[in-house]
Amino acid sequence: MKALKLFTVLLCTVWALNVNAQQKKYVMVIHGGAGTILKKNMTPEKEAAYVAALTKALQAGYAEIKAGKSSLDAVEATIHVLENDPHFNAGKGAVFTHDGRNELDAAIMDGKTLMAGAVAGVTTVKNPISAARAVMEKSEHVMMVGSGADQFAKDAGLEIVNPKYFWTKERWNGLQEAIKEDSTKAVLDHGSKKSGLLGIKNHDYKFGTVGCVALDQAGNLAAGTSTGGMTNKKYGRVGDAPIIGAGTYCNNETAGISCTGWGEFYIRNVVAKTISDLMEYKGISVAEASKIVLDKVGKMGGDGGLIALDKKGNVAMPFNTEGMYRGTITGDGKIEVNIYK
Repeated sequence: MKALKLFTVLLCTVWALNVNAQQKKYVMVIHGGAGTILKKNMTPEKEAAYVAALTKALQAGYAEIKAGKSSLDAVEATIHVLENDPHFNAGKGAVFTHDGRNELDAAIMDGKTLMAGAVAGVTTVKNPISAARAVMEKSEHVMMVGSGADQFAKDAGLEIVNPKYFWTKERWNGLQEAIKEDSTKAVLDHGSKKSGLLGIKNHDYKFGTVGCVALDQAGNLAAGTSTGGMTNKKYGRVGDAPIIGAGTYCNNETAGISCTGWGEFYIRNVVAKTISDLMEYKGISVAEASKIVLDKVGKMGGDGGLIALDKKGNVAMPFNTEGMYRGTITGDGKIEVNIYK
């Protein structure tokens, strides 16, 4: 009898420890862009606004997870908050092209099924991340672009807005400055080590991509990324964010990844998929794989960062810039938000 009681106590203890461990692991990680976020230009008021926005986004996604909804729901809800906030270069805060337009890109991927959806160059969809999800779930395709993607989103019942909705004074002024400095160069949304080559002197208006990776109660991962791209971009330029495997990737067996930075380098290095492959084929951790790949990007001349979350709730948030807007939340709801190293 005593042995049975002891066994029961031990069993309960193991269960309690397991529950506690589950609550402490990360269930969501987000970013609001990496780049030349100069601390000397950051006022206390502006910093507080970014922290509040990132916190709100984490809370929105966490509410979906706690309600038993899918990681896809959590990613979409989180990115909605960031897309609706003009502080970030996605949705409402998107930067302008050389022609004075806002062309938006987004992607989402389901780690359980490896299904994915993406849109590029949309101009009337209020929340491009929802359009990406609609492509994944309501079509036989993976990516749609331009006016066709806008029409598909409308047919799917998503909220459509006048392109003027995306206009903000800060982003417009950023375009005028970029054109004045060098009308032949595009300016990275995030800033760059080589910003001088891109005709950029003012760092204040460059805020990049937004992204989220979530792990739901069923153990499924999802990842999503949304962006307005580069200030002064021309001729239908599309960066890494909506390209599955470059700026966005997710696999339950490895990790979910969302990238932010100089998109051309992320495309050439197939960053997100390479991280997943290193984990799958070499058996290394999400942190080690992320560092290896980002180091390679840096050696090629690209800069930025990424977020990654594996199936065990381990997180990686490396970046090679002065800062990256980022945040995490654990299973028990503990939030941490940071900007600088």
